[in-house]
Amino acid sequence: MSAAPAEDQVRQWESEQAHLRQQLVEDDTEAWQQNPDFSGLQRVGGVDLSFIKGDDVNACAQLVVLSYPDMELLYEDSQMVTLTAPYIAGFLAFRETPYLLEALQRLKKNQPELLPQVVFVDGNGLFHYREFGLACHLGVLSGLPCVGVAKNLLQVQGVYKSEEHQSQIAALQKGGDSFPLTAASGKVLGKALRSSDKSVKPVYVSVGHKISLDTAVRLTHSCCRYRVPEPIRQAEKQCSFMHYVRLHSQQRAARIRQHVSTFPGSEELSNLFCFSFFGKHYS
Repeated sequence: MSAAPAEDQVRQWESEQAHLRQQLVEDDTEAWQQNPDFSGLQRVGGVDLSFIKGDDVNACAQLVVLSYPDMELLYEDSQMVTLTAPYIAGFLAFRETPYLLEALQRLKKNQPELLPQVVFVDGNGLFHYREFGLACHLGVLSGLPCVGVAKNLLQVQGVYKSEEHQSQIAALQKGGDSFPLTAASGKVLGKALRSSDKSVKPVYVSVGHKISLDTAVRLTHSCCRYRVPEPIRQAEKQCSFMHYVRLHSQQRAARIRQHVSTFPGSEELSNLFCFSFFGKHYS
């Protein structure tokens, strides 16, 4: 009985993906993309949605905007969110995009001068089962150039973690070296990039929207101080901090409850303390 709703959901999402896929732009559209040093590019964004360990419903949705090329933090937006859509492989975007899009919309409304000129997405773009991953979904809906950067290889469309793949990784000699991720159809869906001299493990770059693959790879490399491009690394760092604060706030709330439990009216009193200190009830 439970299979039918999931099948209906998959059909609906496949239809929506196909509709959005028609709006995808796989070429450079911005003047700064044509310049070897990306002159004219001043702001790069990074988004990430990370879960609390052991919890696949509550997550931190994070947006950061950094200056380019200095990679200094200009803006950040952290929100703890509760995901409502189910996880179905190949349809991650329907779960995560709404919260990342909301972050971009808040920025556009409140501080439009800081809106990023390109967004790095912690996930895949064209390198996807139906060539429309999270970075494509967010790009089309936001209208912003997007780049998908994944830390792990999605084994899809004939691309596998084979001996040949491992030998290609070993042949990457320095930061900036890359090789294509070619589907069984012959189409190049992305590139494996050695993003830093300091890291031999590549990242997997693919087009999200309004940028070519070669430009996406060059830009990703230019934004890397370490293995992961700085916009995504900073977004992940902020999410980790939010998780830490939330966890320790709950622990402190529990200690306050224990401390006041012997007082008259302890239930109302502990709730008042928790709300005063942390801005919410921890019951």
